[in-house]
Amino acid sequence: MHPQMSQFLPLPTPALADEGRSGVRHIAIIGSGPAGYYTAEAAQKRWGEDVRIDVFDRLPVPYGLIRSGVAPDHQSIKGVAKRFEGVALSANVRFVGHVAVGSDVTIAELQGLYDAVVLATGAPQDRPLGIPGEALGNVYGSAAFVGWYNGHPNFTALAPNLAGTTAVVIGNGNVALDVARILAKTRDEFNGSDIVGPALDLLDASRIARIVILGRRGPHQIAMTPKELGELAHLNRAAPHVAPEDLPDEAADTALDPGQRKSVVHLRAFAASPAPESAAKPIAIEFDFFAAPRALLGETAVTGVEVERTVLVDGQPVGTGDKHVIPASLVIACIGYQTSPIPGVPFDDRNGRFANEDGRIAEGLYCVGWSRRGPSGTIGTNRPDGFGIIEKVAADQPAAAGKPGGGGFDALAAARGLAVVTFSDWQKIDAAEIARARDGAPREKFVDVAEMIAATGKD
Repeated sequence: MHPQMSQFLPLPTPALADEGRSGVRHIAIIGSGPAGYYTAEAAQKRWGEDVRIDVFDRLPVPYGLIRSGVAPDHQSIKGVAKRFEGVALSANVRFVGHVAVGSDVTIAELQGLYDAVVLATGAPQDRPLGIPGEALGNVYGSAAFVGWYNGHPNFTALAPNLAGTTAVVIGNGNVALDVARILAKTRDEFNGSDIVGPALDLLDASRIARIVILGRRGPHQIAMTPKELGELAHLNRAAPHVAPEDLPDEAADTALDPGQRKSVVHLRAFAASPAPESAAKPIAIEFDFFAAPRALLGETAVTGVEVERTVLVDGQPVGTGDKHVIPASLVIACIGYQTSPIPGVPFDDRNGRFANEDGRIAEGLYCVGWSRRGPSGTIGTNRPDGFGIIEKVAADQPAAAGKPGGGGFDALAAARGLAVVTFSDWQKIDAAEIARARDGAPREKFVDVAEMIAATGKD
């Protein structure tokens, strides 16, 4: 049987007969993003044909962060999905989409069906700012804002108001750069990207002329990589600027690691460029370092950000008492993410992730990726993490327990009437998105779950 055909059939399949035979392990991975598929790949390499892997996702579409988190104009990064597709099309791996773990099926039920359950749900929720005014209108976290322009169904109705002139982006990492760049680009600069049409239309009509990137620390403490910083220097209608007085003495750059030093070289070039008021381009991207947001101002929608100047004391930003207000019609907080709790799973509220000891949560229950360690590292960081978790599973369970695995879940899903989406169903969604793409775009994503299901041909 061709590997792809196994996606049309419930386990067991003719290619992998006798699912209940001794020695076959059944692994459930919750989350189909990088952490999930790297873990599936690791399980395949560890046990070969003696493992059956079900990769669950609450959405009908796979790839998690690759689809809805990576910037739409960074298509080369999204290319890693091809590797995950290879894993997904293997005869012993199934995609189990449109199933919400915690409500459609409980963790306890999955533990009864599978030898090991691995949570790879990432960190899809925004970390709160924790300052007055963050509930005002036109204030968004980056998970919501990025999800909006990437077409995540949860954020389809976001519709940010871009009629004002100043956006404040809070944070000094690559996500803040992504948000600033997306706000600043022209329509033509999105050619080749998979930004969704409704977001593109709204951005095209934007009146934003000033984007302020706010950071509590200084240039030497940024978490921005050279490539992403360098992109700001090549925007058609926007120019980046750094206040020269915010930069430390150039001799201090020698203490930085090479990557950080390259990033600071970009900042120094931005400082040498014309000041925003004299720049030739109509949109200014201003880096405001040593500036901590203390309150968001406004009655119903945000109108300004109260900022306090800081100094570093033992590497930590400390307020000086010197405050000012930046007028703002839009605020996007890019300060980090946290994992969504799942009923029945211990949660670490302080760190915003599942409570675990090096990936172990309870007997037969594990976590991997951001849901284990918090939102840190790159997409590639999840590969060794996934392989490490599978080694822990192997050490904890020297032999398979003889559980029913996918066959048991299929029976449960049928009894509950769950509309499970398979990988072959996803391929139909994928083909439909590609077919409906606007000129110059790789696809036009469905932003509604019902539309995704309709594209599969299922009721």
